[in-house]
Amino acid sequence: MLEELKTFIAVVECKNFTKASEKINLSQPSVSIHIKNLEKFFGVELIIRSVKQKNIIITESGQLLYRRAKEMINLLEMTREEVVNLSSSVKGHLKIGATYTIGEYILPNFLQMFCEQYPEVEIEVVIGNTEEISRKVQGLQIDIGLIEGMGHMEEFRQTYFLKDELVLILPKTHELTQKNLSNDALQEQKWVTREIGSGLREYLDVFLTHHQIVPRSKLVFGSNYAIKEAVKNGLGIAMVSWYVAKDAVLRDEVKMLTLEETYYRNFSYILPKDLVTMKVIEVFAQTLESFYQSSSGDCLPL
Repeated sequence: MLEELKTFIAVVECKNFTKASEKINLSQPSVSIHIKNLEKFFGVELIIRSVKQKNIIITESGQLLYRRAKEMINLLEMTREEVVNLSSSVKGHLKIGATYTIGEYILPNFLQMFCEQYPEVEIEVVIGNTEEISRKVQGLQIDIGLIEGMGHMEEFRQTYFLKDELVLILPKTHELTQKNLSNDALQEQKWVTREIGSGLREYLDVFLTHHQIVPRSKLVFGSNYAIKEAVKNGLGIAMVSWYVAKDAVLRDEVKMLTLEETYYRNFSYILPKDLVTMKVIEVFAQTLESFYQSSSGDCLPL
């Protein structure tokens, strides 16, 4: 019906079947068929054709249909533009889950840019360890998870977006700051670390096992800030993210030493594997990747 109405409008405005067919790039027989279909649908004569004078007369019913057809086409075009504009804008509610290192040291800088670019997106951030965030993504309690951890998680769509280096932080007066650091020197030390289930704890346990390092003790805290404060106050040494260490070192709160071998890990985002994601989630994920791939300065290279 839409094409028939467009054809009818062209015939009325051109006052000629041949000119109308050229205007809308349609054969003249097709134009005639469209007009006949409309007349059959409405049960009235819309156009009177004069064969001898080769002109047409628009009936009163035809004039009414012309006005209504113009209104309908205009309304359809306006609606199309509104729908396109609506679908091209990014808005909605986004619930993000982030592990402590990402949530406390990485995400705020990114969100400043993202919120300026997409001001109509409402954001809620949930902080937890890798195990907790993964469980919430799987249970659809959050839209996207930003995690730190080892290996690929087969049950999710997982994409790496940023590389992190793990370093050692010590109290400023610790004896190891006066030595050439080796893995053997780390024997019988007091370690400050995160709880089981966190990405940082996973890396530390693998590191200690691989190098057969036996801690004198482990002091467990539930946040990076607490770990930094514990080291600052002489409670032990800790393996932490470079992003955590750099701020504490700049404030002269702790000493930072690079381990004998360089240890990197990847931060990644995870999404439910077999679920179609909303546009706002896809835009967030794509912007996150682009932001850190193009970043410079204090960000470690990918």
